[in-house]
Amino acid sequence: FDRVSIQQWIDSGNRTCPITKLPLSENPSLIPNHALRSLISNFAHVSPKESSRPRTQQEHSQSQSQALISTLVSRSSSNASKLESLSRLVRLTKRDSLIRRKVTESGAVRAALDCVDSGNQVLQEKSLSLLLNLSLEDDNKVGLVADGVIRRIVAVLRVGSPDCKAIAATLLTSLAVVEVNKATIGSYPDAISALVYLLRVGNDRERKESATALYALCSFPDN
Repeated sequence: FDRVSIQQWIDSGNRTCPITKLPLSENPSLIPNHALRSLISNFAHVSPKESSRPRTQQEHSQSQSQALISTLVSRSSSNASKLESLSRLVRLTKRDSLIRRKVTESGAVRAALDCVDSGNQVLQEKSLSLLLNLSLEDDNKVGLVADGVIRRIVAVLRVGSPDCKAIAATLLTSLAVVEVNKATIGSYPDAISALVYLLRVGNDRERKESATALYALCSFPDN
């Protein structure tokens, strides 16, 4: 939406809005939005006195998350250390979008997936909760599927603890927000059948989460 891009669009002969496809006037004029520019400028250059406390809190959380990520991805970390890191990262990523991105970009997803495969139900539950939080970012949804999260989820739906199964089904619902993921999940062997099985035999929470996931997936016709 910056002026240079809009000007290029018009100079290329386009006479429709690139977003809405509605027609523009024959000779559209570009009018600077000085009020919006002023608001952006004021936000970007807010005085240190006004922003000192939020920045300090944010910097503390960022520093804390980096130490937790390092523990999680380290091959020498014990299961107890990984569990502590996962528990704290779950709390941080639940409310902070920046930390969710940082965790994803750090390579911690692979470590979380290894914890899902560990066979330790407590580690498995916390790692699934972390992956669920990371999936709240739309930019992460396709990446998580590409990293192999679907295979782990299907395995958990079959043999995990009740809490892990419920979280796994919720994670599928979150990933299925993206249309291409609906197709990928639906074509994965046993994904839908595992949800249907959980719908038949699960407890109240498991049935609710599996039904929600199936509803999301079945908005894609091939599923």
